[in-house]
Amino acid sequence: MGKGDVKLLGLWASPFALRVRFALELKCVDYENLEENFGGGKSELLLKSNPVYKEVPVLLHGDKPICESLIIVQYIDEVWTDGPSILPSDPYDRAIARFWAAYVDDMAYPYMRAIITADGEEAREEAIAKLKESLVVLEDAFVQSSKGKPFFGGDEIGYVDIALGASMEWSKVIEKAFDVKLFDEETTPNLLTWIDAFLAHPAIKDIMPTTDKLFEYAMNFISPPSTKAAATEAY
Repeated sequence: MGKGDVKLLGLWASPFALRVRFALELKCVDYENLEENFGGGKSELLLKSNPVYKEVPVLLHGDKPICESLIIVQYIDEVWTDGPSILPSDPYDRAIARFWAAYVDDMAYPYMRAIITADGEEAREEAIAKLKESLVVLEDAFVQSSKGKPFFGGDEIGYVDIALGASMEWSKVIEKAFDVKLFDEETTPNLLTWIDAFLAHPAIKDIMPTTDKLFEYAMNFISPPSTKAAATEAY
């Protein structure tokens, strides 16, 4: 299938769009990346392709739109079977991977967003504490899932790696902006090693935005209430 048959509507700073890009790169799928510019309003193609949520990412496979990042990643894994499997082949292991990916979306990403968009230090400190609790749980999940190997998926990047890993440079932005350590040798030593391995992977390193680039972008909407809407578009 040619590049024109696979398109991704995304936003470079969005960890959700990055999830899809990582999956496409892992599967060596030729695709066209179409960047949305929310400063000028959402494109007609986005509104037509995702009329329910009107958000990125949207994968266009031929004329068919697929929405929601983790659903898209599963779709990519099922359609392009030549590359490495993203989800485990065993039904139980696959269910466990889906559980932890859902945990990331329910218990990690919301607190990251809350830290960035918090009104006041008390709300921010509460979100930081909640996020740290979630990361400790994910540390244990990593130990159980990886079985001593580099990734949640074992020897290769898998579903949970993509789900959590897409936010790793954003976690560094939070650490830099608010002078806080989210990961440390005492509470998340294995995740620290995993972060380095994930960010160094060939399918990840050339696509993931740098901390500095994301930090500059984040400074547009950290703190001032009038600009916080931008955060919900990227995160």
